[in-house]
Amino acid sequence: MSDAIKHECGIALIRLRKPVQYYIDTYGTTAFAANRLYVLMQKQLNRGQDGAGVANIKIGTKPGTRYISRYRSVEPSAVNDIFDKINSKFKKAKKLGGKKALTDGDWLKENMAFSGEVWLGHLRYGTHGENSIETCHPFLKQNNWRSRNLVMAGNFNMTNNEELFGRLVELGQHPKEKTDTVTVMEKIGHFLDEENQRIFDQFKEEFSNQELTHVIEDKLDVGRILRRSCRDFDGGYAMAGMIGNGSAFVVRDPSGIRPAFYYADDEVVVVASEKPAIKSAFNIDFKAIKEIKPGHAIVINKDGSFSEEEILPAREKKSCSFERIYFSRGTDPDIYQERKNLGKALIPQILKAIDFDLKNSVFSYIPNTAETAFLGMIEGLDEYLVAKRKEVLLDGKPHVGDLEELLSFRPRVEKLVSKDVKLRTFIASDADRDSMVASVYDTTYEVIRPGIDTLVVIDDSIVRGTTLEKSILTTLDRLNPKRIVIVSSAPQIRFPDCYGIDMSRMREFVAFRAAIELLKDKGMEKTLDQVYAQCVANPNHTENFVKQVYAPFSEEEISNKVAEIVTTFDIKAEVRVIFQTVESLHRCIPEHTGDWYFTGDYPTSGGTRVVNKAFVNYMEGKTVRSY
Repeated sequence: MSDAIKHECGIALIRLRKPVQYYIDTYGTTAFAANRLYVLMQKQLNRGQDGAGVANIKIGTKPGTRYISRYRSVEPSAVNDIFDKINSKFKKAKKLGGKKALTDGDWLKENMAFSGEVWLGHLRYGTHGENSIETCHPFLKQNNWRSRNLVMAGNFNMTNNEELFGRLVELGQHPKEKTDTVTVMEKIGHFLDEENQRIFDQFKEEFSNQELTHVIEDKLDVGRILRRSCRDFDGGYAMAGMIGNGSAFVVRDPSGIRPAFYYADDEVVVVASEKPAIKSAFNIDFKAIKEIKPGHAIVINKDGSFSEEEILPAREKKSCSFERIYFSRGTDPDIYQERKNLGKALIPQILKAIDFDLKNSVFSYIPNTAETAFLGMIEGLDEYLVAKRKEVLLDGKPHVGDLEELLSFRPRVEKLVSKDVKLRTFIASDADRDSMVASVYDTTYEVIRPGIDTLVVIDDSIVRGTTLEKSILTTLDRLNPKRIVIVSSAPQIRFPDCYGIDMSRMREFVAFRAAIELLKDKGMEKTLDQVYAQCVANPNHTENFVKQVYAPFSEEEISNKVAEIVTTFDIKAEVRVIFQTVESLHRCIPEHTGDWYFTGDYPTSGGTRVVNKAFVNYMEGKTVRSY
């Protein structure tokens, strides 16, 4: 994605189902879980480089003994930083305990942090607020009773955080922040406290307080806690938590917006945001990895038993299609094929844009996540050429021209664009971004015939158009091509996202800017005032009024206007921009139909409120988040 956007966080949870000693005896290491959590997190670094955190819980420790450990880091290599610290604990234990530190699981649990059975890791890609230790997950809600402690991390955004915050205040609480992470944790923490109290009241006549502690820990109904907590949530989420008694959970939103997968055998239960991470960490078959169903949770009890429970009734599944286009690792076999299909689906539009002149066209891609779509595009061109050869050879008429050239012709493929410097332009301030993007990309010279060749360059998506306008087109134009065709494997991004991706300001979308320019060109500016009036008059309406901004224009009209916007006065080549169609997107990715950023069809009412608020902010000149 040339215009990178802040996006998904990653979660990783491991629950050892046997005593620590078992893993020492079976695998010959005291760091079985730590090593595998490290792999889970490293394999999901694509999901967050702003920070990371790891927490660990020991089950069954004696009073007076620390049983929850946590490290968080915002260092450039945060995961390595955390696990270096954890590794130093193992080294220190070895000096302290000698052979026992290598062979005795009970000794380890008594003497060393990060030696427990339950592990939770998080990779942060900040969508809001400063990047600091305090904003890194896992978050911790502490209590002197083990079963009231809560450790949480997640990949989520709530669209109704103000409402959730208000309900906590109504309960008499005084939350320390208004962030959705804190609000969600306090909400779940409240019902965790109530569950503790329910069991206490039920058995207080039968047991002493000391005995009741163990009764509560054994009988804690995590599913009940989640059902009561999540019923007011509106958003996309995959939230993971550990309770001080050793229970754990991962709960997914009812529309399945945010991803979560799990694997279980008699040794472990493991959950992560992506399947390839689980496969790499545990060397298992992809088929053994299951998806947590929408509205369900993996609930792991203190004794290591687990179940997948319905927490909320599932809605129509609207899993985020951007996960497949860009966010998730392409090593997942399904995602890999889907991205190739996206590239292949663009062939008819590409051929039209180059006037079917393959002989004088050069094909390339914008690194690095567009590479798989590029491979699919080339496959599609090869299939087109095979069909054309059959047509000529089966025609029965004498062929005019060189038959050998017809049979041997291949599309010209070159690596034209290189990312020269690892600059994260999307986190720069608006004032700095333009100056930064000009230095990000470089190109390969002396492979293009000046004034003759058309360059076709595929990207996985186009968000702002800033990098095209300020860097890529300028860089490619130095090669003096006749024409530059920029191809997006994703459709036009027209609407905000509010379920995990930081795309909430309308003015940032080049497709929106194009629609505004078209309205002005046609003297239809009053449409903006009409939509604004509707949004202001109906702030809680479930209709997306902003669709009216795009309604008068075809996709091709908006694409052509995008090409005008990103073409600066000094660009000599003709520039065309092609976007994937929504229909093709759904054919290529049939199981992940979440497309609200393309279509404006939000899976929750909160999403619709957000898009209308985002438009109001645009009209009023506000640059704040709309949720």
